[in-house]
Amino acid sequence: MFISNLTFKNYLKLIMNCIIVDDDDLSRFAINHFVEKTPGLNLIGSYSNAAEALVAIRENDVHLIFLDVEMPEMSGLQFLATFENLPQVVMVTVNKEYGADAFDYNVTDFLLKPVEYARFLKSVDKARAIEDAFHVGPSGSNDIFIKKDSRLIRLPLPEILFVEALADYVNIYTNSNRFTVLSTMKSIENKLPTKDFCRVHRSFLVRVDKIKEIEDNAITIEDKTIPVSRSYKEHLLKKINLF
Repeated sequence: MFISNLTFKNYLKLIMNCIIVDDDDLSRFAINHFVEKTPGLNLIGSYSNAAEALVAIRENDVHLIFLDVEMPEMSGLQFLATFENLPQVVMVTVNKEYGADAFDYNVTDFLLKPVEYARFLKSVDKARAIEDAFHVGPSGSNDIFIKKDSRLIRLPLPEILFVEALADYVNIYTNSNRFTVLSTMKSIENKLPTKDFCRVHRSFLVRVDKIKEIEDNAITIEDKTIPVSRSYKEHLLKKINLF
């Protein structure tokens, strides 16, 4: 099923709501200025600590967070580790050594201070592309829509076997097809129903009712063996029916 280009343009979220979380006033001011001069971004709020940001996320439809790493009381990495189902995150820091840690949490991008506007725009473009890569169907539906060129392709959720992360992309597997989508694993995980899908590894998200076998630290779906990380195994076992 394809949607016309006109419908597709109307379907996309043209505005991305964002927040800034940074204890440094000058850095927060600079990112604020960049957001205000960038079409398609709507600043919900600017916060000096993670606690205030969490309230904003709970009370608003936030699509993107510009998050500092080194903050008192709760660092940016602690914030990512503590809260689930966060929107897209662009890490902002003066220390490039945090890059590897940040991507462990599937952030969208990583900016080094002082941030240049051209580099900021690249992060925003990437976040917007991920936001538009696929969409959940209307309320009560059992579909997602995957962006392919200028079209949206309908994919029924029951056809999905598993999702595999690959750098800046994810591969969505069905019995007959593989769809490659620009996305972080965290972003697609947030959009799929938790009752049907379960993260089992940093790089894998599976549809629970497609699992044929679980043995040690691996599961089998169709003819594919998928690793299960120790940190995710307990959560998986809680989602399946054990006899």
